[in-house]
Amino acid sequence: MIENQIPLIADPRKLLLEMARCRQLSEVLSLIVATMADSPAVALARIWLIKPGEGCGTCPRQSECPDRTNCLHLVASAGTSLADPGDDLSRLDGNFRRFPIGVRKVGRIAATGQAMEVPSIEGEPDWLVRPEWAKAEGIRSFAGQPLVHQGQVLGVLSIFARTTMGDDCTQWLRMIADHAAGALANATAWEQIETLKRRLELENDYLQDEVRQQKAFGDIIGDSSAIRKVGEQIDLVAPTNSTILVTGESGTGKELVAREVHRRSNRSDKPLIKVNCAAIPRELYDSEFFGHSKGSFTGAVQDRIGRFELADGGTLFLDEIGEIPLDLQSKLLRVLQEGELVRVGEQATRKVDVRIIAATNRDLKAESDAGRFRADLYYRLSVFPIELPPLSKRRDDIPLLAKHLLSHLARRLGKPLPKLTLANVKELQAHDWPGNIRELQHVLERAFILARSNRLHFELPSASTANAPEVQVPLGSDNAEILTAAELKALEAQNIRRALNQSGGKVYGAGGAAELMQMKPTTLASRMKSLGISMK
Repeated sequence: MIENQIPLIADPRKLLLEMARCRQLSEVLSLIVATMADSPAVALARIWLIKPGEGCGTCPRQSECPDRTNCLHLVASAGTSLADPGDDLSRLDGNFRRFPIGVRKVGRIAATGQAMEVPSIEGEPDWLVRPEWAKAEGIRSFAGQPLVHQGQVLGVLSIFARTTMGDDCTQWLRMIADHAAGALANATAWEQIETLKRRLELENDYLQDEVRQQKAFGDIIGDSSAIRKVGEQIDLVAPTNSTILVTGESGTGKELVAREVHRRSNRSDKPLIKVNCAAIPRELYDSEFFGHSKGSFTGAVQDRIGRFELADGGTLFLDEIGEIPLDLQSKLLRVLQEGELVRVGEQATRKVDVRIIAATNRDLKAESDAGRFRADLYYRLSVFPIELPPLSKRRDDIPLLAKHLLSHLARRLGKPLPKLTLANVKELQAHDWPGNIRELQHVLERAFILARSNRLHFELPSASTANAPEVQVPLGSDNAEILTAAELKALEAQNIRRALNQSGGKVYGAGGAAELMQMKPTTLASRMKSLGISMK
């Protein structure tokens, strides 16, 4: 048995001074419990902090928890066991790693902010969870102090001692708990300051890099003559309210053009609303574009504002405009011409002021001539056309694009920026990039993740595979010749081209190649990119 005169803390003044010097939260916590556990009079010292609830499914106290929003998390523990000297009392993953607030002695201390001091344990009090452990360890007293800073309870400090506690001990514990709360608050603030400082440094580096990138036009990176022409067109049309039709292959950055036009327009303080016309189910076009009133159709449980009203005063970006069904295009034309719409289920006409930027990877003029797209809508949309060149026509921009994309990847993935060598650049410039910038981004991201020793290796199809001619590969009986991987690719490419020819080059929507092949349009687009088949 430990004698009563042995103090719980050998030098409490020294502990207070060392706590004041700590800058790291973990350092403060470890210092407090370790210093207390150094005394042979202390069996166990622990600190719980109030944090958001987590791990509730595996928490031993889940059946007692009235509210899983916040709970006490065990963050520091130290002590020595007499009954089992090999027992590691510094572990934080035991049965008492969480305590519901308001439950049992530790939880009640956190809920009330009131200390619990038991100078002498006699018998087996009902609040003692493990009386057999207390008896085996010779526990004679307990103290639990709330950690309170500026009226807010941050956590609980508790001690199981092998000696009775006098008034001096409890007073020192109260003082240590008060200083601990202040030290915890200071350490938390210090860590937040350091985090913000690092974030500002990263943002500053990023902004300086953007400023140094003199060849960038907004988010559109490049210095080729084709990109300079696009930049000049944006400069001319952005201050106006003219409708713009952005054309180009998939992955060339049509949405970037829309964002840049909006940013440079006099509508930049109003919203830019984006709509992927190919992703809207046919039966929901009216509701998505013009809104609906409650009860206007099954499932209309409340009024809904359409995309045109959301963009009122701003810009509406209609991506994949060529996928809007022909019989619905007249309604869109009316809004563009009159600036008026009627919600589904209503009769009242609403005025809207919206600038339209449309985008497509299809030849709308050819679609119009073939009767698959309204000619009057086409002419209304193409007041100011902007055509984006494919990446294969602006190979000189690839080094700038690759450096820009790699810098973004380094920040997003939290990894050092790999070196882009001259050999890397030549390899990238030699590829045809049927998927354009989107494909370049995916190739760079994969190479970045797989990079070893700061070296990039790109997985690109060879020119012979990408430009392979159509091959007729017959399928016979079970005894027929086994197809190679290259032959299977050729067969798949031939099948996709046949579907594209039959659909008139249309991938999405009714009658498109994806529907003919009974597969998702996004899956088909992905397969086309991997096989080097461009969308016409």
